[in-house]
Amino acid sequence: MRLLPDVLLVLGAGFLVVNLRLLFQFIHFRRLKSSALLTWPGRRPPLYTLFLAVGALLGLLIIYKLVVLRMHPVQVFGEVMMLIYYVYVMPLSLRIGRGFYEDGIWTEAGFLPYSRIGGLTWREGEQITLVLMYRWRNFARRLIVPEPYYGAARRLLRDKIASNDIHFTGKTLDLGLHDERDDV
Repeated sequence: MRLLPDVLLVLGAGFLVVNLRLLFQFIHFRRLKSSALLTWPGRRPPLYTLFLAVGALLGLLIIYKLVVLRMHPVQVFGEVMMLIYYVYVMPLSLRIGRGFYEDGIWTEAGFLPYSRIGGLTWREGEQITLVLMYRWRNFARRLIVPEPYYGAARRLLRDKIASNDIHFTGKTLDLGLHDERDDV
């Protein structure tokens, strides 16, 4: 019976870390907001209403544990951290404008300064995705670009590359800048 409170405590610690990370990202976004060049709101996850329902159930569970079972507030730490994530922090993170800023690109996972971009490419399928590779790490981030912003995003990237804000070392990935007619 002692295993469940320990598991909830560990889950609470994990959710605390995620909550703090997303909160710091939102604060960073608020500072960058005035330098936005081309942005759009974050996409809602497919099960967004389920997340909110889980948050509501967690709220009811916390009230039950505190009022009816008279548990100490420390014993509901895990549930409180999950409630904060599902009801407050996750919806708050969706307000972060994805896209292009004066100093970098806000991807699905966070902000990436232009100076750290070592390569990029477009993936065109069900959704248009800009894949950005770090300069010194074998790690990539992605940015889902809504179709109405696709042309403007390509032009903005070309301008940033032309002004050397994005500087590639070695061979770059295809940005669609090469026109085979120029080879003739």
